[in-house]
Amino acid sequence: MKILGIIPARYASIRFPGKALIDIQGTSMVQRVYRQVSRVSALDKVIVATDHSEIFEHVHQFGGDVYMTSPHHPSGTDRCREALNLLSENYDFIVNIQGDEPFIDPQQIMDLTSNLNSQIQIATLAKKITDRRSLENPNEVKVIFDKLGKAKYFSRSPLPHCRDMPVEAWSSSFDYYRHVGIYAYREDVLQEITSLDVAPWEKAEGLEQLRWLYHGYQVDVFITQHQSLGIDTPEDLKKALDAGMA
Repeated sequence: MKILGIIPARYASIRFPGKALIDIQGTSMVQRVYRQVSRVSALDKVIVATDHSEIFEHVHQFGGDVYMTSPHHPSGTDRCREALNLLSENYDFIVNIQGDEPFIDPQQIMDLTSNLNSQIQIATLAKKITDRRSLENPNEVKVIFDKLGKAKYFSRSPLPHCRDMPVEAWSSSFDYYRHVGIYAYREDVLQEITSLDVAPWEKAEGLEQLRWLYHGYQVDVFITQHQSLGIDTPEDLKKALDAGMA
């Protein structure tokens, strides 16, 4: 099985413009992500897919494999598809690794790739929620899945709602899971899902993965013990550095 790792890295960001190039103790964000992802032996190739010449040149300078893609893609999934189509090689699965997670643990990617097989359409990760703050935080997406590990729904709200029980008791009465935003797409499925119409669920929650569920695609959910930390704002980076993550 051949697996391609793609790191989408766009320049524009409302809350943190140019964050892919931000210096983190002597190393750029995108280089840190690339370095971590390159440690995953299960990936046959790792590339950066960008929309900006500065990021392109920077990745080229540190020796990374980089491809220029359109600045008009609405999501990282669309950017992954274009980058895949620029390659001459064929791959069974494409893994979309967020370009704003400079502290990603390679084991997290292994938790995903080690479970892939030809029957899977799309796969992602989840981590058990252990505190009420995360449970109630709408910025931390929750996922609920059946006994076979198939995602049933993603939401910014806790799933399920525990009736007749105070919120502070929910996490001790039911296993809630936070969605970890890394995806593996089977090659043919990636080509298909980027042509789907926007779904009502997606509009309501602002979550792209709901489009896939709405249109009947299966998303397999695998459990990880490793926390993912995205850097969306300068404040996020400061908190990570203050916590000694770099």
